[in-house]
Amino acid sequence: MTDSRTTDNATLLAALHWRYATKAFDPAKTIPADTWKTLEEALILSPSSFGLQPWRFIIVTSPEIKAKLRPHSWNQAQVTDCSHYVVFATIKKISEADIDASLARTVEVRGVKLETLQGYRSVMVGDLIHGARSKVAAEWAARQAYIALGNFMTAAALLGVDTCPMEGFVPDQYDKILGLEARGLTASVCCAAGYRGESCKYAHLAKVRFPRDKMIETI
Repeated sequence: MTDSRTTDNATLLAALHWRYATKAFDPAKTIPADTWKTLEEALILSPSSFGLQPWRFIIVTSPEIKAKLRPHSWNQAQVTDCSHYVVFATIKKISEADIDASLARTVEVRGVKLETLQGYRSVMVGDLIHGARSKVAAEWAARQAYIALGNFMTAAALLGVDTCPMEGFVPDQYDKILGLEARGLTASVCCAAGYRGESCKYAHLAKVRFPRDKMIETI
């Protein structure tokens, strides 16, 4: 496979310095369809433990639905003013059917025989269904969502799209409004995406991070 990576060190770091948790979006600006299609692909390509992908990405663009979600989001304006609002919904209870669906997709994509994956299936079932992790499988799935969130925000920054990760919301209300409860899903974290407004005072503030010697240890 040809290595098609083209982003250099300086470009990546410039994008990461440019991005910030955007507090004020320009409601008049919409992410172009081709750019959003790329960001959706970035969501799909996000890594997850076991490759299980215990999530669904609910993309909210409807002004009516955004308006319903906002009161249950600490009334934060990002929810209604952003172009696309991503709700990272995760599986509440991992089942053997979820594992089998993942393995079936592996068979489909890689052309391997299902019986060759039985050992891997046993590991997943032993861990997520019968093992100690089964008691915290919902929390495990939520942690996976944060991997996808980070991947999404980095991809967005590289494309010049602003984002704001959001935990300030009421999951139960989101689940009802979006019909997640009936699907065995729950809202774990959200991310507003769009373009910063001119009034956003945080856009020009220096990024606050501890210095490298305090945060990085090489042993």
